[in-house]
Amino acid sequence: MPFIEQNGRRTHYRWDGPEAAPVLVFSNSLGTQLSAWDAQIPEFAKVFRVLRYDTRGMGFSTRNSESNTIGGLATDVVDLLDALSIPRAHFCGLSMGGAVGIWLGVNAPERFDSFVLSNTAARIGGVEMWNARIAKVREVGMAGLTEAILDRWFTKSFGQRAPESIARMRTMLLAASPDAYIACCEALRDIDQRETVSRIKSRALIIAGAHDAVTTPTDAHFLESQISGARYVELDAAHISNIEAAAAFTAAVQHFLTTKEQN
Repeated sequence: MPFIEQNGRRTHYRWDGPEAAPVLVFSNSLGTQLSAWDAQIPEFAKVFRVLRYDTRGMGFSTRNSESNTIGGLATDVVDLLDALSIPRAHFCGLSMGGAVGIWLGVNAPERFDSFVLSNTAARIGGVEMWNARIAKVREVGMAGLTEAILDRWFTKSFGQRAPESIARMRTMLLAASPDAYIACCEALRDIDQRETVSRIKSRALIIAGAHDAVTTPTDAHFLESQISGARYVELDAAHISNIEAAAAFTAAVQHFLTTKEQN
């Protein structure tokens, strides 16, 4: 497995697709690993050099003792691009990965040609919600929280027709380090990008899940209204739309990345 060393941390990453193709970076949701994007790889690897990575402390990436911030997690992406000698890329992030994408769009636009911000928000949840989540993890660990997370992430009908997908995500969540998960919760608790998101001038696609109670279509429409020229797509899914509506998600992102017309 390929790794790079960053500031006392080891970051696990993976390449798929032809070396000469444009680079597309995928960034994960809270508590997951880079394999959460497996459904997208067969199609995207035909035309992109796909770069996936495990967030610090998740999967095979390690973390040091410093506190997480969304800015820090976003800087990890820039550091990874620097280490791999990639001057520019496309970026696709879901949930926490989308929050990372917003930060990059505001603070490092020169490194990215476009952004896909999926099932995310300029402000995800509130301080009390995140503090309660953190306390719950400390009390019962990931095992005591996983089923409630899955219930928010997927519709009941999807769970009935795709139990193997739910099982894969359950395995990821149960494998997550409680300390690393808490550190990411703290980063999401402490970030509010509602006042800065309008500074994004890059091409952007906003993806919402029609049944997403975590980051709602209202949250997604706010992003659309704040980012000039942003496109909006709503999928028949809850929070993890790249899995629940995998084909539609892939088609929407492919169309956006391979066409230049604007809204």
